[in-house]
Amino acid sequence: MELLEKVIVYPEQSTLNKRIFLSNIDLYLVVYQDNIFFFDPPSSKMSFSKIFNKLCNAFGKLLVHYDFMAGRLVQSLEDSHRFEIDCNDAGIVVIAARIDRKLSEFGDIFTPNQNLEEFAMFLQGEQEEEIDLKEKPLLSVQLTQFACESLALTAHYNHCTLDGLAVRDFGANLAALTRGDPLIVVPFADRTLLRARNPPKISYPHFEYGKVTNIENLFSVRGISGGINVRQNVTQNQIQILYLSPQQIASFKMKAINDCNLKNVTTFHVVAGKIWKARTIATKMLDDKVTTMLFPVDVRKRVFPELPYGFAGNALVPGFARATVKELTELEDAYHIRKVQEGIERLDDEYIKSSIDWLELNKGVPCREDSFSLVSGLRLGLEDQHFAWGKLKCSTPLTVKPGLVMLLPAAPGDGGLNVCLDLPEDQMYIFRRIMLEF
Repeated sequence: MELLEKVIVYPEQSTLNKRIFLSNIDLYLVVYQDNIFFFDPPSSKMSFSKIFNKLCNAFGKLLVHYDFMAGRLVQSLEDSHRFEIDCNDAGIVVIAARIDRKLSEFGDIFTPNQNLEEFAMFLQGEQEEEIDLKEKPLLSVQLTQFACESLALTAHYNHCTLDGLAVRDFGANLAALTRGDPLIVVPFADRTLLRARNPPKISYPHFEYGKVTNIENLFSVRGISGGINVRQNVTQNQIQILYLSPQQIASFKMKAINDCNLKNVTTFHVVAGKIWKARTIATKMLDDKVTTMLFPVDVRKRVFPELPYGFAGNALVPGFARATVKELTELEDAYHIRKVQEGIERLDDEYIKSSIDWLELNKGVPCREDSFSLVSGLRLGLEDQHFAWGKLKCSTPLTVKPGLVMLLPAAPGDGGLNVCLDLPEDQMYIFRRIMLEF
């Protein structure tokens, strides 16, 4: 991998110097995430230098509208125990690189793959144990050209800035600007709409969250400011992939509808129910333990008033399914699926506001005890984005963190999905067997 150029891109026009409030949902996502986006060789024979310049120019225009992405995390002026974003036009990092290998040599590019991690090598720098967030860009990107002229665009960004749906809008806007077109979606970055009530009012028990017990880890799991330094997790995961074909998914759904007498069953409901059961059994949890599966739910239209179109922040809150291991292993599939449905249905306006208030009082994080998170990237529609140099081929996270299971689309046109997780081989054998049972 050869580093060709590294530049700081600033907003094309000076923006208003201000602070952006971060909601309690944003604050438990003060962690960096890496995604990679692939493109076939440009059909227009556009040079790599021209592509890189178009990318930088588009970012310069985009940062005028997403001024907070060019800012830095700082201690809140109102509350010294919170982070906020200083919109100071400090800029983002954009890197050009070249690798003397073909894209086809990297195997499966539709799922997290350790072979792909080198495409972030110039983004993360030295793997320091502690990083001063006041100095760290909220977004860094690396554009890499392969020997076959295919392209990879790697994004290293702080999750507190945008959730998956907001990232989709950000990408669509970036693509439009590279083509010389106007924004597709005008971003709305005011997160005060998700501010806790005063006084806070907790109306429900919130099993989806837990209190932080290890104070040393506060900075890596929730945006609580004390010294601004954030410990970086460099744990390597053993990523396992289970492919589910369209026929298998259709069979799961048909069984749920016919045998379980369930209504309004979606692919997510049935696959999530099976994953919950299979992972719990595979990890050999004791029968009397309570197992919790978390899954982010978009609440943009579930709160009142609804969040404005183009909301640019985090509005995915954890729904959950919860049961004893004994219940999960002995009861029929209908029980698991219905628990998933209930986890989504309970998220009405009052429940969501109660959960934000719970976080305000308890400074908690998503439940970690005997739990895991299931994140779906099935309906983001990223493959529809057209950049000046061509259509996006596919995208994937670079890794799967411990305690996380990801649902990702299979190859374009396939119709299947990939279940990505970090189980060891012996547990993965059990997980696979249970998932494929009909």
